[in-house]
Amino acid sequence: MKLHNQIHPTQQQLKDLIKNAPKDTPVTMVNIIKYKKVADGENLSGEEVYNRYGKNVLPFLKEVGGRMIWRGSVLQTVIGDESDYPDIILLVTYPSIDHFVRMISNESYQKAAKDRSISLEYGGLLATTTDYSASS
Repeated sequence: MKLHNQIHPTQQQLKDLIKNAPKDTPVTMVNIIKYKKVADGENLSGEEVYNRYGKNVLPFLKEVGGRMIWRGSVLQTVIGDESDYPDIILLVTYPSIDHFVRMISNESYQKAAKDRSISLEYGGLLATTTDYSASS
């Protein structure tokens, strides 16, 4: 797994997401996070600056009806590249992909998201829908 230099979606990835994601269907974003040791231009660790980002974007998340449903620290790789693995995984759910896009398009959100950019070595993001849940 190449956990570096992948922080932002390409324009094509965003276009494809908006075009292909089911409408009016909840979406859960799987965040695969690897911190920089020291955030760019800061005297803080990547983890500290990323946590500041999380705190500052919470109002934007709530505004669009989103919520974090799970966060976990990665202990180790069991299958896969043992030398390069993420620090944390986050699951954030939104009522629909349109709600997610509305949040990331917000100019104030984009200012707060600078902390995400400067704090991460890798910030993978997977858009998912529910095929099965434990309550099914």
